[in-house]
Amino acid sequence: MKRIAFLLITLLFSTQVLLAQDKILGNWLSEEKDGRIEIYKTGDKYFGKLVWGRDLMEADGKTPRKDRTDVKNSDPKLRSRPLLGLVLLTNFTYDDGEWNGGKIYDPKSGKTYSCTMKLKGDKLEIRGYVGVSMFGRTTVWTRG
Repeated sequence: MKRIAFLLITLLFSTQVLLAQDKILGNWLSEEKDGRIEIYKTGDKYFGKLVWGRDLMEADGKTPRKDRTDVKNSDPKLRSRPLLGLVLLTNFTYDDGEWNGGKIYDPKSGKTYSCTMKLKGDKLEIRGYVGVSMFGRTTVWTRG
């Protein structure tokens, strides 16, 4: 009986950890409300791609504009890729209430930063930085 109780407690704890780490999944609006990023999971890593942007669509709101490309990218070969569908968040892992070890790409500047993400209620705090997290900037995304 003790063995069954132990297994049930272990299963319950494992399930809660899995549910906690996947709370980040779904669509998020940028702080400026000009972009929607879909966060998804592949294996044990988390990624995010741009699925909507204020200036990325034609007037009908459904057709992607062909002239919205990654023009600020430092790699000339990547400047013609469309912004819509671009993966901005890469290779995050979940550890103790935080998603870290990943990178965030800023298409407005063409720069990539180390990044951590923390869920605070219904808000997602994203901190991009170079070198040390202390020397970075935090932006807050909301569900959308």
